[in-house]
Amino acid sequence: MNARWIDIPTADGQTFSAYLTLPPTGSGPGIVLVQEIWGVNEHIRAVADQYALAGFVVLAPDVFWRLKPRVDLAYDAAGTQQAFGYYQTVDTALAAADVAATVAQLRQLPELTGKVATLGYCLGGQLAFRATALSQADAAVCFYGGGIDQHLELAAQISQPILFHYAGQDEHIAPSAVAQVKAAFAGKDNAVFFDYPAAGHGFNCWGRLAVYNQAAAALATGRTLQFLAEHL
Repeated sequence: MNARWIDIPTADGQTFSAYLTLPPTGSGPGIVLVQEIWGVNEHIRAVADQYALAGFVVLAPDVFWRLKPRVDLAYDAAGTQQAFGYYQTVDTALAAADVAATVAQLRQLPELTGKVATLGYCLGGQLAFRATALSQADAAVCFYGGGIDQHLELAAQISQPILFHYAGQDEHIAPSAVAQVKAAFAGKDNAVFFDYPAAGHGFNCWGRLAVYNQAAAALATGRTLQFLAEHL
């Protein structure tokens, strides 16, 4: 892959890193791909590369940089314990602003030839949702975004196309939380919801075999690619 780390400037004059991966053609529409709580690790970089191979310029920001730069954790017990420590400590408002800054930086790259979407998993799904309101990205995709129900005041600010994937057996997101998100977008034609009744939280992550659901992951990825192709 044609990939490298680049610096993203913040509004207060600091910088943080993001993993940039380019499509084989060298240019295309853009995706800001937002990590799970394990950081921009091997899995997230591979997912970024996957979307780059589909023709997108992908930029994956390091959202834990204020706690520790370039967190890259394994899915074992030690890595998971550290991951939840970062999750419980991170300032999600600042992290959402960093994702919005990543959208702005992606728009400046010469390789970008189209629109920009945010796309995130787990915590990243929440940040992709919030950053869409902050940055006016052109579209958003949220895979089992935890905590979106706590920021539904932003729904009125999101007129862009937005796609939600939810797991029917999600042990971290209650059905009532999913219902609240659906209710916030009821009657609006910009939001699409897909439910995966047999899947659990994290079903897209092949790095965690206990939760990975190949059928749900393939279906959700295909739906995401169709959505991005239509809107970017």
